Amino acid sequence: MSTAAPTAARALRRFGFTFAPDGSHAACLAAGPDGGWYAESWRLPADGGPAETGPLALPGGRTENLRSQLVALPDGRVLVCRHDGERHDLVLLSPGAAEREQQLARLWMPGLRLLPAPAGGAIALGTDQRPVTTVWRIAADGSPPAPAAELPGLYGGGVWLDDAGRLLALDRVVDGSVRTVVLDLELGAVTPLLEIAEGSNDRLLLFDPASGFGMVRSDAAGADRLGWAVLGGTDPVRFPDCLHLPGTLLRPIALAPGGAAEPRVVLQLDHGAASALALWQPAAGRLDRLPAPPGRFGETGHWSAGGLRIPYSAPDRPAALATLDVDTLLASLAGGAPGAVPPPLPLQLAPLAAGAVPEAPPGAGTGEHPGWRVDGSAEPGDGGHWQGARIVHLGGPAGTVEAVVYGGDGWLAAPHLVLALHGGPADAWRLEFDPALQRIAAQGTAVVAPNQRGSTGYGPEHEAAVHGAWGGPDLDDVLHLLDGLAEQRAALGLEPPALFGVSYGAFLALLAAAHAPAGHLARCAVVAPFLSGARLLAESAEPVRAMCARLGGDAEPGDGRGPRDVLQLADRITAPLLVLHGDRDEVVPVGQSRTLRHELLRLGRAEGSDFRYVEAAGAGHELLTEEGAAVLHELLAGFLRTGRPA
Repeated sequence: MSTAAPTAARALRRFGFTFAPDGSHAACLAAGPDGGWYAESWRLPADGGPAETGPLALPGGRTENLRSQLVALPDGRVLVCRHDGERHDLVLLSPGAAEREQQLARLWMPGLRLLPAPAGGAIALGTDQRPVTTVWRIAADGSPPAPAAELPGLYGGGVWLDDAGRLLALDRVVDGSVRTVVLDLELGAVTPLLEIAEGSNDRLLLFDPASGFGMVRSDAAGADRLGWAVLGGTDPVRFPDCLHLPGTLLRPIALAPGGAAEPRVVLQLDHGAASALALWQPAAGRLDRLPAPPGRFGETGHWSAGGLRIPYSAPDRPAALATLDVDTLLASLAGGAPGAVPPPLPLQLAPLAAGAVPEAPPGAGTGEHPGWRVDGSAEPGDGGHWQGARIVHLGGPAGTVEAVVYGGDGWLAAPHLVLALHGGPADAWRLEFDPALQRIAAQGTAVVAPNQRGSTGYGPEHEAAVHGAWGGPDLDDVLHLLDGLAEQRAALGLEPPALFGVSYGAFLALLAAAHAPAGHLARCAVVAPFLSGARLLAESAEPVRAMCARLGGDAEPGDGRGPRDVLQLADRITAPLLVLHGDRDEVVPVGQSRTLRHELLRLGRAEGSDFRYVEAAGAGHELLTEEGAAVLHELLAGFLRTGRPA
């Protein structure tokens, strides 16, 4: 267990940001270099001054779970819901108090979710197997939760329609469709709110109680689109063309403060590995992109007179809170001032396109220009610097593959290069800080982290390519990249790439290691791998089995490559191999890796030279972010660089 006290200066990961309704405070989960999650409380000055953050460390060296849910309260306290199976513990954490942790209640049910309430406190939505959704009020005074309603059916979402905390818009699932309804918490009664078309899915995303302006997401127009309306008015919901960008997910983040006559909304635009921000006004009929450094925003925010506060991270900037002066940013854009980042240049692989991708200018990832500031981002210390990364586009067998690449202009010619594969399969690498990739890249090892087919963020066709075909089109992409990199590096007299994968990416890396031609792979490191979709379906817990069934994980791709079972292909894995797995992995049972180890031994492979197996005691599926993570990062970086674990 780590003995280092958590501090804001050491936080390398932050997750699950939440804002108090008045914008005075925020809260998140944070983890330092050695993992171990803890709650942070942020004070956000009303004048837009620098945010101040402090850890809410638990007594006895205990840590929070990554699945814990937080609600920031207006006085700086944090309401935490800790989930352990069907047990949910509600506690209050208080900054600076001798008795920092106050137990409120323990609730038992399959699912529980918190929503911040306008006047402080929260609402809890609990679901069981009947199905029924139970609603509780959780007061900020520390009293036990009070039941408010019991609603037949399943409900999600949650947007307040008033400032008193009485009317709550919820998304109800009915006959396969999602419709937004209104729950009156005083009466415990539900009434319809959005029914745009017969059979359509209609959800309220954002609402201004003062004007009645609301933003919705609906497929009533034939495709999932953003629209707006004045609820309670006579005009229909409108779906502007500027809010429909195929392949890009638009998320309303915040409304301008002050009750302006003309609504102004900041939207987050997510496409691929990066995200951007834009201002939208109904009367203008366009999106105005806000100049910001490349990176990834946090899908939530709060806009007050002091500016827009929103989580932000970049490969060389650990997650923190950015403060944006929207009007200043718009003015700099109109005047042509620096700050807008050009799109990444395409870089074809096989052959390599002439000309290098230019290095980002100094300070490009820091946001050091008028209208933009980042507070609380950890510095590397010891006079070092974080490794930068960029987006490049590589040639794939069915089109370009976007990748996050560490290593500057000369990444292809670096002495060592790692092809890193993300988990999922419904996931993707993002242009954000990643401690494991940082450690791998720290000593000059280049990293190519591709978002092959099956990755999210590139539209439904790209994501659905592996449904019912795990290790199919995505394996084709990975092998194509591996072959191209190996051949070009061989021409330069360099060793071939190494492979690194986590969870589903570990399964994919093992398949690629078995199919790679001789001389195309230097070594392979996998974390929490499974052996096949069918084996995972048979041995995992119910939520994982449901995911496997939904995505067709037990189906074999009909592409002629043969079985997608690592156990049947183990004799073809000849490159040096490192396998890491937590012995308390709740997603991929550790038995999957133990079975692989036994098969390698049966095949005559020597443990310690041909392969190394490391089981992390007490670690779960997220062992690269849990306590002790720094040791595992060092182990991985050493092996991927030299083939010998540090």
